Amino acid sequence: MGELFSEEEVREMSGLKRGGDYVEVTCGCTSHRYGDAVGRLRVYLAGDLEISCECTPGCQEDKLTPAAFEKHSGRETARKWKNNVWVIVNGEKIPVSKTALLKYYNQASKTANSSSRSHNGKLCHRDEFVRCTRCNKERRFRLRTKEECRVHHDALADVNWKCADLPFDKITCDDDEERGSRKVYRGCLRSPTCRGCTSCVCFGCELCRFSDCSCQTCIDFISNAQT
Repeated sequence: MGELFSEEEVREMSGLKRGGDYVEVTCGCTSHRYGDAVGRLRVYLAGDLEISCECTPGCQEDKLTPAAFEKHSGRETARKWKNNVWVIVNGEKIPVSKTALLKYYNQASKTANSSSRSHNGKLCHRDEFVRCTRCNKERRFRLRTKEECRVHHDALADVNWKCADLPFDKITCDDDEERGSRKVYRGCLRSPTCRGCTSCVCFGCELCRFSDCSCQTCIDFISNAQT
């Protein structure tokens, strides 16, 4: 395998280290209140980004996403990590968005977004299940509209979710659970025989991520979409 980045792409980057499938550089994020939080940004061929924080000698934060590192640093205007997280190039702090380091990350994001589309170009999500905390039965969630996606999203986040909480299908714990044979088919719009392949799984889109949600998954998606 050739090098992830050419010498020109990473020239003069502080702390540069090359591994088998990654490169690592010194990075940081600046808070007006707390100053600079410094770390080590590792960029993988698959597009993954990991930051090991070195803000203090005893900091144990490791393998942070850039958005989590931005939040950890105390940045006042968070949720724009591509502009707020910087690397040092030729002695100057340069936003990571203005370097070649996001090349593989952006490619992976495009692939993930395209995998959430069916052959006719419409966004699609396979059906998912959430287990009732009272009766232990699994309940099906259709994810065809933004409203349906939000209901499923909130149900997953609710550690005390119950059958009666379903707003669309009025069911109780006394109602029969879905037959096992039906559970196998999770609503893939690509193929009725699909058993959950990665090509029919959405990794995040405007249908199933929400700007008013405070979970890290939604925060990361909205932040990336805005930059």
